[in-house]
Amino acid sequence: MRRLALIFLPAALAVGLPAALAGSAGDPGITSDTILLGGTVPLSGDEVAYAAVARGANAYFQYVDDRGGVRGRKIRYLYLDDAYNPSETVRKTRELVEDDKVFAIFNSVGTEHALAVRPYLNQLGVPQLFVGSGLSALALERRRYPWTMGYLPRFAGEGALYGRYVKRTRPKSRIAVLHEDSEYGQDMFTGLRAGLGSLSSRITAVQTYQLSDSDLNAQIARLKASHADTIMIFALPTQTIQAYLAIHKLGWKPRIFVNSVSIDPFVMDVVQRNTSKRLVEGTISSQFLKDPTDPALAKDPGVKLYKQILRRYLPGAKVKEVAHLYGMAAAYTMVDALRRAGAQPTRASLLRAATHLDERANPFFVKGVTVRTGPNDYYPVERTRMLRFHAGRWRQLGGLATVR
Repeated sequence: MRRLALIFLPAALAVGLPAALAGSAGDPGITSDTILLGGTVPLSGDEVAYAAVARGANAYFQYVDDRGGVRGRKIRYLYLDDAYNPSETVRKTRELVEDDKVFAIFNSVGTEHALAVRPYLNQLGVPQLFVGSGLSALALERRRYPWTMGYLPRFAGEGALYGRYVKRTRPKSRIAVLHEDSEYGQDMFTGLRAGLGSLSSRITAVQTYQLSDSDLNAQIARLKASHADTIMIFALPTQTIQAYLAIHKLGWKPRIFVNSVSIDPFVMDVVQRNTSKRLVEGTISSQFLKDPTDPALAKDPGVKLYKQILRRYLPGAKVKEVAHLYGMAAAYTMVDALRRAGAQPTRASLLRAATHLDERANPFFVKGVTVRTGPNDYYPVERTRMLRFHAGRWRQLGGLATVR
């Protein structure tokens, strides 16, 4: 695990939100006509696909700015390249806070990366909001780190969703698990075991990977040797593609589950082009976002807005790179929080707003998925739906499910 030790949070901030909140009209990043937000994202390196998260968010902010901004202020979003390296996340986040004087850190990508800067930002009282992670600890440790909030559905809840599905539909499965050797991967695996309950004994083999691994051939070969007929791939997009390639190379034909952070249609396109349509057919996952490639949603207002924003502010961007849409969804929630923070927002008022959200109409979410938070509820998104890949695209599998 690549975790950097920074500065411990003072005891005064650990006693709860009311005593912790501090701020003034002079907080950095706010002027009479602008709000400066910052974040880190891989604009280079193996996980560069996540760059679309920041670009999509920035496009949505531009859309809002052209319609008057937030209470008359335009949003500037400064996102820096950390190449998906936590040590770079630390350096670039310090740059954003100390040199660029951002009002808040928003939408930074990655679990290890969020953890690496969490103590630093909480010590300074800088909001670290709607982080691109669903790690359980981001919510469970809210009293110690009140300024930090994730955005994705809880990883352990997602893993449990798959476990319950297997328990209900395929109780005799022999299950292999591939997961990243990190808090993110372990959280997914812990949730899977919880969902399986007494059927956890059906897990025949577990393999982990490092981001530095050039391929996953050895791990997949070991999992196949366990005689599993089902595999859980809890991996990022690059490693998910590598896992599919290794499965195909070995001629293995398991039932495949893929975690939701890696199901962009473009990922499945790459897999199909390099393996076969038969391999991906029937893959199971979950998602809380609308699929803009679904023909049935061609006239959906949220999908139409997504495509409109892409055409206007990101010409040439691919609609099927749904990370853009995720970024817009997170930006929608950030705009909601900024509006609720008041006419003269401070970092403290922004945190109060972020912890009192009741957002029922995010246009980029599947119908029925909401954002609700409270001082003791740091899980913004608590519902999702299962999906099955069939005939070249993701299709709904059942109704909404709670993943808290």
